[in-house]
Amino acid sequence: MVREFQADDLSRIMKLWLDTNIQAHDFIKKSYWQDHFGEVMEILPKASVYVYEDNGSIQGFIGLMDSYIAGIFISKDHQSRGIGSRLLHYVKGNHDELSLKVYEKNKRALDFYKREGFVVTEKQEDKENGEVEYQMAWSRNWA
Repeated sequence: MVREFQADDLSRIMKLWLDTNIQAHDFIKKSYWQDHFGEVMEILPKASVYVYEDNGSIQGFIGLMDSYIAGIFISKDHQSRGIGSRLLHYVKGNHDELSLKVYEKNKRALDFYKREGFVVTEKQEDKENGEVEYQMAWSRNWA
Protein backbone atom coordinates (compact mmCIF):
# COMPACT_ATOMS: atom_id res chain seq x y z
CA MET A 1 0.00 0.00 0.00
CA VAL A 2 1.20 3.51 -0.80
CA ARG A 3 0.79 6.05 1.97
CA GLU A 4 2.13 9.43 2.99
CA PHE A 5 5.36 9.66 4.97
CA GLN A 6 5.01 9.96 8.75
CA ALA A 7 7.64 11.44 11.06
CA ASP A 8 8.34 8.10 12.74
CA ASP A 9 9.28 6.63 9.32
CA LEU A 10 12.40 8.79 9.10
CA SER A 11 15.02 6.38 10.47
CA ARG A 12 13.76 3.46 8.33
CA ILE A 13 13.56 5.68 5.25
CA MET A 14 17.08 7.02 5.77
CA LYS A 15 18.54 3.53 6.16
CA LEU A 16 16.79 2.54 2.93
CA TRP A 17 18.09 5.72 1.22
CA LEU A 18 21.69 5.00 2.21
CA ASP A 19 21.65 1.26 1.49
CA THR A 20 19.95 1.68 -1.88
CA ASN A 21 22.23 4.49 -3.04
CA ILE A 22 25.36 2.52 -2.16
CA GLN A 23 24.01 -0.57 -3.93
CA ALA A 24 22.74 1.20 -7.07
CA HIS A 25 25.73 3.51 -7.46
CA ASP A 26 28.75 1.27 -7.03
CA PHE A 27 30.60 3.65 -9.37
CA ILE A 28 30.45 6.39 -6.69
CA LYS A 29 32.43 6.17 -3.46
CA LYS A 30 30.39 4.99 -0.48
CA SER A 31 31.65 8.01 1.47
CA TYR A 32 29.80 10.34 -0.97
CA TRP A 33 26.46 8.97 0.25
CA GLN A 34 27.57 8.83 3.87
CA ASP A 35 28.72 12.46 3.70
CA HIS A 36 25.27 13.56 2.40
CA PHE A 37 23.28 11.52 4.92
CA GLY A 38 22.75 14.36 7.43
CA GLU A 39 21.77 16.86 4.76
CA VAL A 40 19.21 14.48 3.27
CA MET A 41 17.85 13.60 6.70
CA GLU A 42 17.18 17.30 7.30
CA ILE A 43 15.62 17.95 3.87
CA LEU A 44 13.57 14.78 3.48
CA PRO A 45 10.76 15.66 5.94
CA LYS A 46 10.22 18.92 4.01
CA ALA A 47 9.61 17.03 0.75
CA SER A 48 6.51 15.17 -0.37
CA VAL A 49 7.36 11.57 0.47
CA TYR A 50 5.24 8.50 -0.16
CA VAL A 51 6.14 5.08 1.17
CA TYR A 52 5.21 1.62 0.01
CA GLU A 53 4.42 -0.50 3.03
CA ASP A 54 3.39 -4.13 3.30
CA ASN A 55 2.56 -5.79 6.64
CA GLY A 56 4.20 -2.93 8.56
CA SER A 57 7.43 -3.15 6.53
CA ILE A 58 8.52 -0.16 4.45
CA GLN A 59 9.75 -1.66 1.20
CA GLY A 60 10.29 1.55 -0.76
CA PHE A 61 9.61 5.24 -1.06
CA ILE A 62 9.53 8.12 -3.51
CA GLY A 63 10.50 11.70 -2.65
CA LEU A 64 9.43 14.84 -4.52
CA MET A 65 10.19 18.52 -4.36
CA ASP A 66 7.19 20.00 -6.19
CA SER A 67 7.26 18.08 -9.51
CA TYR A 68 10.92 17.01 -9.26
CA ILE A 69 11.47 13.38 -8.25
CA ALA A 70 14.43 13.39 -5.91
CA GLY A 71 14.47 9.62 -6.03
CA ILE A 72 12.73 6.28 -5.87
CA PHE A 73 14.26 3.85 -3.43
CA ILE A 74 13.27 0.20 -3.17
CA SER A 75 14.85 -2.23 -0.70
CA LYS A 76 17.17 -4.76 -2.32
CA ASP A 77 14.94 -7.67 -1.30
CA HIS A 78 11.87 -6.12 -2.94
CA GLN A 79 13.23 -4.82 -6.25
CA SER A 80 11.72 -5.94 -9.57
CA ARG A 81 8.33 -6.58 -7.96
CA GLY A 82 6.49 -3.53 -9.31
CA ILE A 83 6.88 -1.37 -6.20
CA GLY A 84 8.77 1.39 -8.04
CA SER A 85 6.08 1.45 -10.73
CA ARG A 86 3.32 1.65 -8.12
CA LEU A 87 5.01 4.57 -6.40
CA LEU A 88 5.64 6.36 -9.70
CA HIS A 89 2.06 5.82 -10.92
CA TYR A 90 0.74 7.15 -7.63
CA VAL A 91 2.73 10.36 -8.14
CA LYS A 92 1.82 10.59 -11.84
CA GLY A 93 -1.83 10.60 -10.76
CA ASN A 94 -1.27 13.92 -8.99
CA HIS A 95 1.04 15.66 -11.48
CA ASP A 96 0.84 16.69 -15.12
CA GLU A 97 4.62 16.86 -15.48
CA LEU A 98 7.55 15.33 -13.62
CA SER A 99 11.33 15.61 -13.89
CA LEU A 100 14.30 13.84 -12.36
CA LYS A 101 18.02 13.19 -12.73
CA VAL A 102 19.61 9.77 -13.11
CA TYR A 103 23.24 8.78 -13.51
CA GLU A 104 24.24 7.48 -16.93
CA LYS A 105 25.89 4.44 -15.32
CA ASN A 106 22.72 3.55 -13.40
CA LYS A 107 21.45 1.60 -16.39
CA ARG A 108 18.73 -0.21 -14.47
CA ALA A 109 17.13 3.03 -13.29
CA LEU A 110 17.60 4.70 -16.68
CA ASP A 111 15.81 1.82 -18.42
CA PHE A 112 13.05 1.88 -15.80
CA TYR A 113 12.32 5.58 -16.33
CA LYS A 114 12.35 5.18 -20.12
CA ARG A 115 9.81 2.34 -19.82
CA GLU A 116 7.71 4.64 -17.67
CA GLY A 117 7.56 7.32 -20.39
CA PHE A 118 10.40 9.63 -19.33
CA VAL A 119 12.66 11.11 -22.00
CA VAL A 120 16.17 12.50 -21.69
CA THR A 121 16.12 16.29 -21.99
CA GLU A 122 19.72 17.09 -21.03
CA LYS A 123 23.06 15.42 -20.36
CA GLN A 124 25.40 17.02 -17.83
CA GLU A 125 28.15 16.32 -15.33
CA ASP A 126 27.41 16.15 -11.61
CA LYS A 127 30.05 18.60 -10.39
CA GLU A 128 30.23 16.98 -6.93
CA ASN A 129 31.34 13.55 -8.12
CA GLY A 130 32.22 13.94 -11.81
CA GLU A 131 29.61 11.44 -13.00
CA VAL A 132 27.49 12.02 -16.10
CA GLU A 133 23.79 12.34 -15.35
CA TYR A 134 20.68 12.75 -17.44
CA GLN A 135 17.90 15.20 -16.80
CA MET A 136 14.66 13.40 -17.69
CA ALA A 137 11.07 14.56 -18.02
CA TRP A 138 7.60 13.10 -18.26
CA SER A 139 4.35 14.79 -19.25
CA ARG A 140 0.79 13.52 -19.13
CA ASN A 141 0.34 15.17 -22.55
CA TRP A 142 2.88 12.76 -24.07
CA ALA A 143 1.04 9.66 -22.94
